[in-house]
Amino acid sequence: MSDLIQIRLSRAAADAKWGKNVLLTPDTTGYQLHVKAADLRAVQKAGRQLDALGIQQFQLAGDGWTVDSQWALYQGFCNAKKLGAIGWTGTEAEQQQLQQLHQTFSWAKSIINQTPEDLAPVALAEQALAFISSIAPAGTVSSEIIEGSALLEQGWVGIHAVGRGSERPPAMLVLDYNPTGKADAAVFAALVGKGITFDSGGYSIKASEGMVTMKCDMGGAATVTAALALAILQGLNKRVQLILCCAENLISGGAFKLGDILTYKNGVTVEIVNTDAEGRLVLADGLQKAAEAAPELIIDAATLTGAAMNALGSEYNAVFALDKALAQRVLGYAEQVQEGAWQLPLEKWHQGQCPSPYADTANSRPVKGGGTGGASNAAGFLSRFVPNDGKGWVHLDLAAAFHNSANGFWAAGATGMGIRLVAQTLTQE
Repeated sequence: MSDLIQIRLSRAAADAKWGKNVLLTPDTTGYQLHVKAADLRAVQKAGRQLDALGIQQFQLAGDGWTVDSQWALYQGFCNAKKLGAIGWTGTEAEQQQLQQLHQTFSWAKSIINQTPEDLAPVALAEQALAFISSIAPAGTVSSEIIEGSALLEQGWVGIHAVGRGSERPPAMLVLDYNPTGKADAAVFAALVGKGITFDSGGYSIKASEGMVTMKCDMGGAATVTAALALAILQGLNKRVQLILCCAENLISGGAFKLGDILTYKNGVTVEIVNTDAEGRLVLADGLQKAAEAAPELIIDAATLTGAAMNALGSEYNAVFALDKALAQRVLGYAEQVQEGAWQLPLEKWHQGQCPSPYADTANSRPVKGGGTGGASNAAGFLSRFVPNDGKGWVHLDLAAAFHNSANGFWAAGATGMGIRLVAQTLTQE
């Protein structure tokens, strides 16, 4: 690593000859980064500048680097074609922590950026299972993949309906991580992820510019899988279930249609008024499956609504919970791990915001984007399918999980935002 370009932190401003507010200047071994280590946004911006210089790898050196500042530089530096190639610095424990972050984020980013042709619903379930199994201690993981018509036979009508228009079958992964060694150990938490491997919008078809990045619509599944992996690497010793709701939302003679009514396992009937509001339909199954284990904590994560992005932009994930105390703790965990998260409104009355004259509820409103308050209304829909009036449940709408194009802080593609938050919640609750 000694032959690599070295990046050092400097508390001093760049010499005036380089211009005003310059972040990077060359020195004899590489570059100096003129920024306070605590200014993570500026550090990440410098990472983008290093990427723009065509640098493929470098070594961090000198004093002042923290885990968070190293990670911010990496997040700016990496892109969809280059996910490695940083030499970490610091104590052995700090470097191990960074390597754990790199391992889990790289997996999530790679699978989110993967082409939809290469990632069928069953393949997503299998790859998630293989990744967790490669990290977890031997004998701690058991699993089931329910696919195709077996979903309908077991009552998982949402995943089946959304995925039935594709030639490649939909699937639900139910993974049980049990490090206790006790078969009757209580399930502490259940993680539920939206795994739409490609979203055409169905008969409510998206325009090309809205469809081109829809390989990212399984970002929730990737996020909770990587978060569980990170928590395991960090020493998680509680039993956790991982439930991925995987489907392709395509158009065919067998696809679900506007006006269809689904009857879920809990008896709730849902009129389909927008086939592009499919994520909540598959998550409804996953949340009910999670409830069967009676966990203390349920976290679902999904690239669910454009409304969340309209509200928060692409630097924050939206947090929803009927359990207000839990929401505040989760927001605190986000701050601890330097991830942007912001709470949006959710009350029980949001369940009635998508009325139907034919069913208990519609899956959206029959207007573009679901109308005003769309992210809260989607969360209200999900709240119909969680136990205990929402106590112990939090919903993450991943507005910051993917960038359609590069900017001054992120390359195009998956960001991994949300992974650290979910892992921190698992290990701190």
